[in-house]
Amino acid sequence: MDYSELEAEVLRLVVGATESGVRAFSEETVTRLVRPELLRGAADDELTEKARAALATACANVLTISAAELHDALATIYDGILTEDDLDTGVLTVITALAHWHSYLEQNRRGELYELAIRSIEDIDHEVSADLDDILATPQMAAEYERIRRLLDAGTGQEHGTHRG
Repeated sequence: MDYSELEAEVLRLVVGATESGVRAFSEETVTRLVRPELLRGAADDELTEKARAALATACANVLTISAAELHDALATIYDGILTEDDLDTGVLTVITALAHWHSYLEQNRRGELYELAIRSIEDIDHEVSADLDDILATPQMAAEYERIRRLLDAGTGQEHGTHRG
């Protein structure tokens, strides 16, 4: 499977998932993308102390924070970015994940979950440098795809099996 096929498959899974599958996938994925170790590479000159605190709080409370609280935290984080365009990759991953999570919480748009899935795949790619022509060739990338597929595909088999045309 090449990268564009993977993107298309992830989109298909997100669109076809049950609400319970979407919820399980979204919570597990956003939690994975805001894990503390991704923030360890942040240099002191990348974020203000206030932005660091807002980022840490948003990450620690990602599953319980309201859309309004996350909006305020993201505003503090954005205002506290001290670099022009050279944020640490981990920090960028976390901020991007929080932004997609905020949009999902606020608007309940599945497209934001697709974006979270792609950020999760990119996070693995950053670790293992996957081959874009055979994206699932590494065990880590295959495992991430299987995680996404398992969570989003849960329950859809029974629904498709009962459909009569």
